Amino acid sequence: MKIAAFDDINIHYTEDGDPSGAPVVFANSLGTDLRLWDKVLPLLPQSLRYIRYDKRGHGLTDVTPAPYSMGTLVRDAERLLDHLQVKDCIFVGLSIGGMIAQGLAVKRLDLIRAMVLSNTAAKIGQPAMWQNRIRAVKKNGIASLADAVMERWFAKPFRETDELHAWRNMVCQQSVDGYAGCSAAISGTDFYTPTSGLRLPTLGIAGSDDGSTPPDLVRETVDLIPGSQFHLIRRAGHLPCVEQPEEYARVLTKFFNEVGHV
Repeated sequence: MKIAAFDDINIHYTEDGDPSGAPVVFANSLGTDLRLWDKVLPLLPQSLRYIRYDKRGHGLTDVTPAPYSMGTLVRDAERLLDHLQVKDCIFVGLSIGGMIAQGLAVKRLDLIRAMVLSNTAAKIGQPAMWQNRIRAVKKNGIASLADAVMERWFAKPFRETDELHAWRNMVCQQSVDGYAGCSAAISGTDFYTPTSGLRLPTLGIAGSDDGSTPPDLVRETVDLIPGSQFHLIRRAGHLPCVEQPEEYARVLTKFFNEVGHV
């Protein structure tokens, strides 16, 4: 376990691959921790330096009082990369992680040379929807939403496997402040204008059965960036790196090669 200690927060991160390789940074979704990428990492080129971290309020990173702003989450990522002396990484962000990727690219393009926007968008949902979810979590706990979350996250065949229980448990064991805090950050974010000004190699990935960020929403965001690519993974929901790790790794590896990162 590695901890980057800052004045206001301790951020948990891990490193895999070649410590001297070109860096790839992963940011995960709401309600998950850095284990989200466990199936994909062994399938990627081991000559690269892979950095994963738990965002504020998730996993083994500190839980701070809700609500959080997207600016705070972007700053957390920025400070971690500066702490690790990372420049010119490929930033792979899924869901809220993809929002962090967009915000960081706008703020610190020196840190990111290319990005993967997976199952995300410039704007996800409406504030009223997020406020209802925050109220429900604070009143009844995250477990009250868990079954609905599983339906949005996974295609039906995966929901019939035993592995589903582990992912449901991961959601239920997240802190209320962490879940509500990051929900508030998503609620207050609209990156359509800043993202449309970005000019860097970008790959969009969507799952055909994603109930949180449908393929058309992902494509709409990726299309804001000239020259971007889009890939649809079938038989997958909001977390295609879990349901279809081989295809996900293959698509990432192809992109890494195309942008000269390998």
